[in-house]
Amino acid sequence: MKNFVFALLLLAQTALAQTRPLDIQGHRGCRGLMPENTIPAMRKALDLGVTTLEMDIAISQDKQVLLSHDPFMNSGFVYQPNGQPIAKADEKALKIYSLPYAEIRRYDVGSHGNPKFPQQQKLLAYKPLLAEVIDSAETYARRKQRPAPFYNIETKTTPDGDGTNHPAPEEFVRLLLAVVNAKGVQSRVIIQSFDPRTLEIVHRVQPALRTALLVDNPESMEKNLARFSFTPSIYSPAYKLVTAELVQACHQRRMQVIPWTVNTTAEVGQLIQLRVDGVITDYPGLFPLK
Repeated sequence: MKNFVFALLLLAQTALAQTRPLDIQGHRGCRGLMPENTIPAMRKALDLGVTTLEMDIAISQDKQVLLSHDPFMNSGFVYQPNGQPIAKADEKALKIYSLPYAEIRRYDVGSHGNPKFPQQQKLLAYKPLLAEVIDSAETYARRKQRPAPFYNIETKTTPDGDGTNHPAPEEFVRLLLAVVNAKGVQSRVIIQSFDPRTLEIVHRVQPALRTALLVDNPESMEKNLARFSFTPSIYSPAYKLVTAELVQACHQRRMQVIPWTVNTTAEVGQLIQLRVDGVITDYPGLFPLK
């Protein structure tokens, strides 16, 4: 990219100012390059040097914890087990929470690519279980002699979706944390959400876990945090909401700032100048390998 050298210069200029290494998070693995929220996407992200694997969580009918951004089979890139496309009008009837995981696994989420991401490799892929993703990432990192990855796990919950698109927050968090604890990766996990309810539950039942508030509104940080009984570990706004004043205010509260979704080297450089603590990107290849 033409802005790559510019971004590298900014990286060098600000390296000494960083209090810790920049946390490079691969959005849904690396959605720009591989089918989102799949094992191949996570492995590719590790190849590209990410610190943290970012992913979304849904719950199946039989209470399995799996990766999926959408609460239904997205007709934009998901194909039926028989190889046929899903009509746009039918996608929301194919709810993850209404299907057993054995059926969910049969849907193809990668062979036809995603038209919104023309660089995305086309390959047969499925929606994996969270436990399977963690096992795969841990094994792959060891084999490649890379540091053990961190995991930024989003709870895809909304008040309107309780009982229809997903379990109520208490059950959702219980199912999710059971996997995290069973895999022994608690020290390398962030639980993030737009939904304060799940973050409150995580903080109550397992306060040592880091939490991140996702923000897509123009309200002040103070107003967004007023919904909480505690201060999350991370403030994670849409990247265009980030200002020097916001970063300073968050740091004064001992919160990290990790914006999403940053997909050009110029934007990465600008955010580093503002002293963010990390970035979430669809294209981890924007960064030099560690």
